[in-house]
Amino acid sequence: MNEARAEAQLQNWAGGRLQPGVSLRQCRPTRRRVWRDRRNTALIILGVVITLIPVVMILYQITSKGIRTMDWEFLTSSMPLSFRREGGGFLNALVGTLIMVGLATAVSVPLGIMAAVYLVEYGKGNWLARLIRFFSDVMTGVPSVFVGLFVYTALVVNFGFGALMGAASLAIIMMPIIVRSTEEMLKLVPGELKDASYGLGAAKWQTVTKVVLPSAAPGIVTGVMLAVARAAGETAPLILTALGSYQLTARLWDQPISALTLAIFDGARNPFAAGQARAWAGALELLLIVLIFTIVARVMASRSRFKR
Repeated sequence: MNEARAEAQLQNWAGGRLQPGVSLRQCRPTRRRVWRDRRNTALIILGVVITLIPVVMILYQITSKGIRTMDWEFLTSSMPLSFRREGGGFLNALVGTLIMVGLATAVSVPLGIMAAVYLVEYGKGNWLARLIRFFSDVMTGVPSVFVGLFVYTALVVNFGFGALMGAASLAIIMMPIIVRSTEEMLKLVPGELKDASYGLGAAKWQTVTKVVLPSAAPGIVTGVMLAVARAAGETAPLILTALGSYQLTARLWDQPISALTLAIFDGARNPFAAGQARAWAGALELLLIVLIFTIVARVMASRSRFKR
């Protein structure tokens, strides 16, 4: 009896004669809809598997070959003067990467977030907002070697190679990524939250700092970490600005400095097994650093949002 009633309701619904008060849960899906649902689910799963295959292969290659050389000596010693020599490590490259990426992050993150806040909250539709958005889109697709050439002609020619020049090129690469990702996250903040803040008497800047930015914090952190990962993996601009060095140095200018990407590049292109082994270990070290920073940043953003 119930099956007949449900079938009659389904026929009424299919014919456009669905009666008021009839629940759609009582309507049985047709075989065609079930088949389409299963087909689309299978296609989605297939797409995920195809996407994960190269990622898993890359992770396996880096981990299996890099873990053999990554030991305490590798983490605490600098590069040997010859690629033929066994042992040694990338401590000088690690310090250089942390210095340059840290300086670039300290400059690009505040400027990028402030630019995104201006685009969403203050500069809607004016010429300056359109100009910022246009150049952000253009700079996102510019090859990084062009950024290195620009910094080379503007700074390196006058002040020499150094960490500041490398950080300047990385900051230029990071900033458009942060601006565009932060802008999209700020647009997702519900307008009701801002209206409620204004209704309680809050000023514009208070609403932005206390309501809008905390609500979009997880997405902003994700965009920032994408920019950091992009900067940490850049090689071409650092060849023209930091140059690279076998020595451990922390000077910010007038002295070349190494980076993990430069050390990996130099080790991978030489024909000696010892240098190539250090390059694989450096790639694994860089991967772990980006992974650790991403996890820490996401945990901190989640805790901050939970407290608020």
